[in-house]
Amino acid sequence: MVKSRYRVIVDNDFGGDPDGLFQLAHQLLSPSTEIKGIIGSHLRKGDPFDSSDQTATNAVKTIEELLKAMKLSGAYPIYQGSNSALTDMETPQNSAAADAIIKEALSDDKRPLFVVCGAGLTDVASAYLKNPEIAKRLTVVWIGGPEYPALATPPPGYTSLEYNLNIDINAVRVVFNKSDLNIWQVPRNTYRQPLMAYSELLTKVKPQGATGAYLAGKIEGLMQRLASMDFPSGETYIMGDSPLVLLTALQSSFEADPSSSDYVLMPSPLVNEQGLYETNHKGRNIRVYTKLDTRLLFEDFYNKLALFNQPKPKK
Repeated sequence: MVKSRYRVIVDNDFGGDPDGLFQLAHQLLSPSTEIKGIIGSHLRKGDPFDSSDQTATNAVKTIEELLKAMKLSGAYPIYQGSNSALTDMETPQNSAAADAIIKEALSDDKRPLFVVCGAGLTDVASAYLKNPEIAKRLTVVWIGGPEYPALATPPPGYTSLEYNLNIDINAVRVVFNKSDLNIWQVPRNTYRQPLMAYSELLTKVKPQGATGAYLAGKIEGLMQRLASMDFPSGETYIMGDSPLVLLTALQSSFEADPSSSDYVLMPSPLVNEQGLYETNHKGRNIRVYTKLDTRLLFEDFYNKLALFNQPKPKK
């Protein structure tokens, strides 16, 4: 009944925070978006999730693990992003991921293309630096960046350098300061809104076959690790990357848009060398999301996961 109306390239640090795996599983189960590629991107140097220098390589392995759990191995093209951040704002990092973004953006397919990013922007920035023509042919939906002072207050104990921005500051500066890419941004105050309760994980995710068990195991493993470090994580987990599905697959039927979530249009800021915003009165308008429809987001995920786990009819 549902046909794809958008193309999506998923770009995330799948070897890091497991919320990206929930986003990917949800995106894979969403028929209105056709996934044209899945990119495994790198973490920041010395990241506690993976301190190696092969974090993009390891992210690809994790993508393959999830697809195997979902019995979807080989069903989607997977691309490795750069294992390193940009060295400056002029030189792209060559990767299969950047080339895949360029190829899809310049294809003859007329459906809108979203590149949904739940981590750093290295591969998007590299694609733009290699071929700026892509800017008018896609929308970047990015989970990242700190709060805008006029819109929100930072959380207790916050760091001025937001996690995803800190993965590659130069790449963010290319996308925001230098490019004319269309940006939908979900900053920290907004991506912290989708909280999944541990009770929901146990009752609505974990029982749903191999896929649910795999996803729940990733969160429970992290909870155990944090507990061993005397850092109790409480009974919720931020599914900060899942808004990527909400804003693409779950748009309204008529006058299509993520109409149940709120955003403001504002001039793109300049991002300085320290990764902080500076006012840019000449910046192009970008969407900055302020409120997410978490009910739609989570109910859709739980229901799709349950439907996916139903016994398949025998042929």
